[in-house]
Order: sequence, then C-alpha cells, then structure tokens
Amino acid sequence: MLIRQWLTRFGGNLPLGLLFFCSFLTLRAGTMDVQTIIQKSVAATEEDFNSAPQYNHKEQDRTSEGSKTYQVTMIEGTPYQRLIAANGKPLSPQQVQAEEKKQEQVAAQRRAESAQGRQERIAKYEKERKRNHAMMEQLTRAFNFQLLGQGKARGFTVYILKATPRPGYQPPNLETQVLLGMQGELWVDVKTYQWVKVTARVIHPVSIEGFLAEVEPGTQFELEKSPVDGGVWQVSHFSMKSQAKVLHLFNRASSEDDTYFDYCRAAGNSGK
Repeated sequence: MLIRQWLTRFGGNLPLGLLFFCSFLTLRAGTMDVQTIIQKSVAATEEDFNSAPQYNHKEQDRTSEGSKTYQVTMIEGTPYQRLIAANGKPLSPQQVQAEEKKQEQVAAQRRAESAQGRQERIAKYEKERKRNHAMMEQLTRAFNFQLLGQGKARGFTVYILKATPRPGYQPPNLETQVLLGMQGELWVDVKTYQWVKVTARVIHPVSIEGFLAEVEPGTQFELEKSPVDGGVWQVSHFSMKSQAKVLHLFNRASSEDDTYFDYCRAAGNSGK
C-alpha cells in the first residue's frame, strides 16, 4: 500500500507511505533537544524498516464494505497474503482448504522459478519498499518541528512533536507534492525513541499534477507502532480518511482501518 498507489486511486491505501511521513518528520528541528530526539527516532525507524521482511504477521483490513483478515507470510523473499477470516468470522473448512492450496501453489511456483524470475520478483518488492524509504530525504526538507513537551500515549511516556510545512519547500516529484498541504504530530517513546503514534492531515488543498486531481482538507491519517521482538517495533494500526476531487470536478471520499498483529519471525520462508 504505497504513496503512488494512493495518489493514483485518490483515496486508496497508504500504510507504508504514511509510515515514512511519520518516521522522517525530521531534522528541521528548532533546538538541539528536538534534533537529538528526531535523530534517534530516525535511527530506530531505520532498524525497524530493515527488519520488517524478517517477520510474518496477521493483517485485518476494514472498509465500509466489511473486513478481511489475512495471514501474511514471507515466501521465498516476498510476502503472500492468505485469507483466514471475513467480517470477523473464520472461513469454512472448505474455504480454508482452498486458501491453503492457493498458498502451496504460490510457494511451489516461487521455488520453481528461474534465478532471473526470482531476482525480478524480489527486486520489484524491494523497489516498492525503497520508494517509500526515499521519502526520508524530502521529509527532512519539507517540515519544521516543535517540541511541545512530554505526555502519555497508549501507556507510553512520550515526547510530543508538532510538524508544520516548511515555507519555500519545493517537492521534486509526484509523491512529495501532497506534503505541501500537510501537518502532523509525532509521539516518540522517551525510552526507545520509537514512534508510539503519528497523526497527519491535509490542511489546505493540494493539486496533484499529471492526474488532474486535488487532495482536499478532510484527508487524515493515524498510525501506531508497537514492540514486537526485543527492541524492534512494527506498525500495529493504521487508519485513513481521504477527500479528493478528481478532474477538479468529481468528489471522491474513502476510508480504511487496518490492524497488524501476531508478528513472529519468519522461519526460512518455506511457504508453510
């Protein structure tokens, strides 16, 4: 679920794109204390990003049409989503068997693919991840930050940081254009410098060149991370409401609420 996909769909999914909005809310700090907090937060987030492919997990996606829950398993270097529940109800035995068969077929296909095919598949997956990761450089240029103080969030003692658009910022590409109209808050754990919670919202309309579309106020995101293994944290919740005007005429609204849980280290990417 990537920034480019969201921009293309005008209201689609954005968990990883927002992940990097949060993570690199950034080194434009007003004081040394803020800069130290952000630097340590960036380092912690970098470690989490690098370790993410080492974990399997479950994911529940909720929309206005209902919910679906998946087991996400790393198979031969890339993730596979196997449906395990719909609208909060487990699948029937027949459905379970069918979904497991699909996963076995995918695992067999990946094990049998050529070296070039495997390389291309993994490269595509890594390219999507790195595209979001590359947002770091621009986010460090796009915002100014203010330390508001300390507080509590989800049981953690946190630093509270406010991010506001940096005057004069010029986005270099399509993905970063939306940053012009956003502001947000970041809650950073005082012990680990991990993000506990991030919120972001569009505060004024932003035109997306090349799509004849405009992202409008009312678009907002919320992301939470949680400890999963030692010092590693991963995304545990993401919610999004978006407002956009396509062709500068037709309004489109959408929402999504995703939960990520039961993280465990992948055991050899065997496909089981």
